[in-house]
Amino acid sequence: MQAASRESYTVVAERLEEYVRRAEPQAVATTGADLLAVADLLRREARLRRALSDPARSGADRTGLLASVLSGKIGADALDLLGALVTGRWSAPSELLDGAERLGVQALLASADGVDELGEVEDELFRFGQVVAGNPQLSNALSDPVAPVAQRAELIGMLLTGKARPVTVRLVETALAGFGGRSFSAALSRLVELAAERRDRLVAYVTVAAPLSEDEERRLGDQLSAIYDRQVAVKLTVDPAILGGASVRVGADLYDGTILRRLNETRNALTKR
Repeated sequence: MQAASRESYTVVAERLEEYVRRAEPQAVATTGADLLAVADLLRREARLRRALSDPARSGADRTGLLASVLSGKIGADALDLLGALVTGRWSAPSELLDGAERLGVQALLASADGVDELGEVEDELFRFGQVVAGNPQLSNALSDPVAPVAQRAELIGMLLTGKARPVTVRLVETALAGFGGRSFSAALSRLVELAAERRDRLVAYVTVAAPLSEDEERRLGDQLSAIYDRQVAVKLTVDPAILGGASVRVGADLYDGTILRRLNETRNALTKR
């Protein structure tokens, strides 16, 4: 987002946090689902997206338009948050869409946090990403831009309903629609990171040739936490094709070469203790 859009989003994100503090988690989840449904509408309806972000129209005019389209179709809390969103300044209509989508995601993550399930949602998103990455046929089916999103969402429902938390299922569907303009796999990764951020953690994507023991994984997490001076959630992938060593990515940082060898030496030293 550009500066004006970031400022507009931040104001409403703070309003969302105030709402989360006083509302029940289930109500927050419903509001999140409403926000994401409106984001889907904005994605489909370019004219509405442009009208709701048009700087030539007053904030009251845009709020009135929003209410005329959505009153009675979504909850009052979601409508209130969206009203605050459309009164802001947006650098482009697409950034209003991004703001609505991000707000919905944050509401769903907050609802999971409210019932102490955010860590589980984070893990479910990551594990599903691994399943998809390891199955080319499934990956192609879910990433096919020709297939309607609704059709691919049905496949998600068959795969995850009853096996993952409802918040996880809805977030995977959001990734399917291209959260933030990303590919499906990149959107899933970003959702994992947002879940970790809400728990005040960074995410380390670690690829190794053979499984680590629980103790090794914990010690690696401790090492990374010391490096970044912040709790780090380790997301482990086993890939025998790399033959040995490890790849560690934290945000934009990719550890390889000398740093990778140092991490491997640390791991070997820890296993001998």
